[in-house]
Amino acid sequence: MGESSKMGRAARVKSAAPTIEVLAVRTPTLPPATHTNTFLVGTGQAVLVEPATPYQDEQDVMVEWVESARARGVEPIAILATHHHPDHIGGAGVLRNRLGLPLWGHAMTAQRLSGVVEVDRLLEDGERIELDGPTKTALTAVHTPGHAPGHLCFVDEASGIMIAGDMVASIGTIIVEPIDGDMILYLDSLRRIASLEPVALLPAHGDIIGDPQAILRFYIAHRLMREGKVLDALEAHGQTARPDDLVARAYDDTPEALWPLAIRSIEAHLIKLEREGRITSEGGCWLPPAP
Repeated sequence: MGESSKMGRAARVKSAAPTIEVLAVRTPTLPPATHTNTFLVGTGQAVLVEPATPYQDEQDVMVEWVESARARGVEPIAILATHHHPDHIGGAGVLRNRLGLPLWGHAMTAQRLSGVVEVDRLLEDGERIELDGPTKTALTAVHTPGHAPGHLCFVDEASGIMIAGDMVASIGTIIVEPIDGDMILYLDSLRRIASLEPVALLPAHGDIIGDPQAILRFYIAHRLMREGKVLDALEAHGQTARPDDLVARAYDDTPEALWPLAIRSIEAHLIKLEREGRITSEGGCWLPPAP
C-alpha cells in the first residue's frame, strides 16, 4: 500500500470514542445517503461491525484499515452484522474470507442470508461480547426488529454509545416496508432503545447523534404523524383503497420522486392499523373506518 493510500484511508477513519473507530464506505443505499458507516470496536480484542460495501475499492480500504489496526495490536475476533439488507452486508463474504474472520448475526438475519453468505455464530438479544485490551469493553446485542426482522443494535459498555444500524439516521429517515418491516415492532424497538438511555447513537447513515432521546422522540412522533395522514387519506378516499390511491394526500409534503418508497411505507402503516383493529381490508384493499 502506497503512502498516499495510507494517508487517504487514515483521513477517512474517525474516532467516536476511545473504543470505537468509524469508517464510512460507499454503498448502494437509498438517497440521500451514499455511504454506510462501519465500526471497529475494541482496543485489543475487537469486532468489525457492518461489512457493508460490495465495491472492491472500498473493501480494499476496509481490509487496509483492519490490517493497520492489527499492526498496532488491535485484533478483530469477528465481523458483526446489524441486519441483512444489501447496503449493510454487501461485503460480508469477501471480508470474511480476506480477513479470516467469522460472521456473527441474529438467527433471522442468518435465515435471510442463506445461500448468500454463511453466518458462523448466532447472536441473541442481551448477548454480551467481551473484548479484552488496554481499555476493556463489551458489546451487548439488542434485538430491535421492525426495520428488519433480525436487526441488532450494539451497546459499547465502555462509552455507553449504541451502534444503531438502521433504526435511526442523521441523513434522511428510515423506511419501514411490509416485506421486511413491521411498523408495530419498529415503534416498540424505538421505545426500547430510549429506555436503555444510550449516551449517543452511531447510525449506519450519517454522523453521531448526541441527543438520542430527542431523535427517538422525533422518529416516533414522525411515524405517528404519517399514520394520521394515511388514515385521513383513507377516510377522504371514502372507499376501498390501495396504498397508491393514498400517496398523493398522505405524502403531500414529499417530492413525487420518493412516492414509490412512500407507497411501501403506507402499506406498512395500513397493516399496523388493521392489526390494531382500526381499519379492515378486503382483497388486498383497505376500507375506511366505519363512521
